[in-house]
Amino acid sequence: MREVVINKNEAGQRLDKFLRKYMSQAGSGFLYRMLRKKNIVLNGAKADGSEKLKEGDLVRLFLSEETISSFQEVAASYPYKPLDVLYLGPNVAIVNKPAGMLSQKAEAEDISLNEYLIGWLLQEEKIFEKDLATFKPSVCNRLDRNTSGLVLCGVSLAGSQALSALLKGRGIRKEYLCLVLGNVKNDAYVKGFLRKDERTNQVSISETERPGDQPIETSYQVVAHGEHTTLLKVHLITGRTHQIRAHLASLGHPVVGDKKYGAIAGDANSGYGRKDGQQAAGNGGRSDKAFRSPAFKDPVPARHQMLHAWRVTFPQVASADEPMAAISELAGKSITAPVPDAMKTCLIKEGISHGDVE
Repeated sequence: MREVVINKNEAGQRLDKFLRKYMSQAGSGFLYRMLRKKNIVLNGAKADGSEKLKEGDLVRLFLSEETISSFQEVAASYPYKPLDVLYLGPNVAIVNKPAGMLSQKAEAEDISLNEYLIGWLLQEEKIFEKDLATFKPSVCNRLDRNTSGLVLCGVSLAGSQALSALLKGRGIRKEYLCLVLGNVKNDAYVKGFLRKDERTNQVSISETERPGDQPIETSYQVVAHGEHTTLLKVHLITGRTHQIRAHLASLGHPVVGDKKYGAIAGDANSGYGRKDGQQAAGNGGRSDKAFRSPAFKDPVPARHQMLHAWRVTFPQVASADEPMAAISELAGKSITAPVPDAMKTCLIKEGISHGDVE
C-alpha cells in the first residue's frame, strides 16, 4: 500500500487526471476499476475519479509496490546548466534564454530549455525528484532557437495555468528588440495574414486573406538608426510562428542575420523585400538564385537573427478570479532581459548606442 499526500502542484485537478499522471503507463480502464473496487481511495472514502483535489488530500493505493512501479515512467535524467533566471517565484520562473538553445524539444534526442529548467530547479532544490511524477515544470511561451530573451515558465501547476490563460488572452505585453536592414522612418501598427507551410516550417505573409490564413498584428517603434540598419522596439500583439521575422521582411526590412527570411544586402533591385504585399517564404522576396548567391553579403555580419525578447509586462489584478491571482506578486510589473552581447556588437558596428534600450 502506498499513501500520496497531494501537494500544491497536484491540487486543483481531478483525481482521475492525477492518477493518469502518477501511473502514466496504466490504462484508464484499470484505474477506474481500482476506484470501483476501493483499491484506490481518497481521504479514506470511495471515489469515482471526478473529485477535485485539494492540497493535503490523502490518496491511498492498495496495490503492491511492484504493481505501482510497473505503471510509472522510468525517471528521466535532467542535465544541469547554469541559467540566467531573472525572476523566480513559488509558481513562475522567467528565464533569459540565449540564442542557439531550443525552447522545447524538436526531436526526441534534443535537450531544450525545458530539460535545463528542470535540472536547474532540482539542483537549486526548488523542486524534488518525487514532484516530477505528477507535474513537470515547463516553458509556457516559445522562442525560435536563434532568438534570445525572455521565456515564461510554469514552476507549479497553478503558475503554468495562470501563464497559459494570460498568454491566450493576450494579457501579457511582449516587447522585442529587433535590428532590421534599411531605414525605417516611422513608427507603425501593421496587420496582415500569415500562412505556415508545415513541410518546410516556413511562413508567408499577405496583405489579403487566403483560405487557411491566420490574422497577425504587429506594432513597432523606431529607437535609433545605424549606417545600414534601424533598431526597433516591436510589440508582438498576436504571437504566430515566425511572425516578427516574416512580417518585417514582407515590409522590406528583414531582421539582420535571419537565415530563413532575411535579405542579403547588395541586391539593388530587391529593396530588401517585395512591395506587392506578398512575402516569399525563406528568401526575402527574391529568387532562390539571388538569395543563395555568394555575391550578396550582409553589411552587418551576424551569426543569428538579431531579435531579442526584451520585456514582458503583467496586467494588474482585477479580481481573485483572474488568472493573475496565482501570480499576484507580478501584477503590474515588468521584467526586462539585458541586451545580449551579440546584439551589442552589431549595434556598435552600426554606430547605435545600446544604452538607448537599457
